[in-house]
Amino acid sequence: MIKTMEEGFNHLKLPYGKDIENKFILYRDLLKEWNKKINITSIEDDEEIYIKHFIDSILLLNEDNINENKKMIDVGTGGGFPGLPLKIINGNYELTLLDSLRKRIDFLSEAAKALNLRDVKLIHGRAEDFGQNKEHRENYDICVSRAVAPLNVLSEYCIPFVKVGGYFAAYKSDNISREIADSDNAIKKLGGKIKEVKEICLPGTDIVRKIVIIEKNRPTDSKYPRKAGKPSKEPLK
Repeated sequence: MIKTMEEGFNHLKLPYGKDIENKFILYRDLLKEWNKKINITSIEDDEEIYIKHFIDSILLLNEDNINENKKMIDVGTGGGFPGLPLKIINGNYELTLLDSLRKRIDFLSEAAKALNLRDVKLIHGRAEDFGQNKEHRENYDICVSRAVAPLNVLSEYCIPFVKVGGYFAAYKSDNISREIADSDNAIKKLGGKIKEVKEICLPGTDIVRKIVIIEKNRPTDSKYPRKAGKPSKEPLK
């Protein structure tokens, strides 16, 4: 079934070798082992893990950015998606993983060590709190997130982390035209502008993934993100 990974990488025109393959096999094994103790993912089939977690995570990469040296934060990373697969492919990323559940951070700590990934920082906490933290606010070239939240809510969590000139990449499902329309004003309030919406079919499936690329064109007003819980209860309009 690891052939699924190789075929996916070839389809995306990304480099694939034994070292990358071994890292993803180890990552899969750790994920399944820890999933017996804590709820990391509902996906347990090997091939589905390869496609819906690993291949899905690296859709952001292409021939142009495969070796970029960027500072990246993954907000609401869960089992490390998309941050860790992106880091496995592009070791030049300086990666920060943020999640609100301590046990998931423990898993990610072990995974990063086992995978011998350098320049990986782990944060246990909420995006609303760390988005106001001077060490992290407007300090990243790229923010990525596969977290399940409407785009206007997710943007308030994520855009404050991005420096002016940087990007926020939101991984979304196929049917998001209404969500994008409803988020346009909120994104502008946060200092961003939708640059493009990448539409990619997951290799070997009929699953369509859309990645909304938001460019940060001015500083985020200091009142955002609002206090923990408020973005989801009272989404920006």
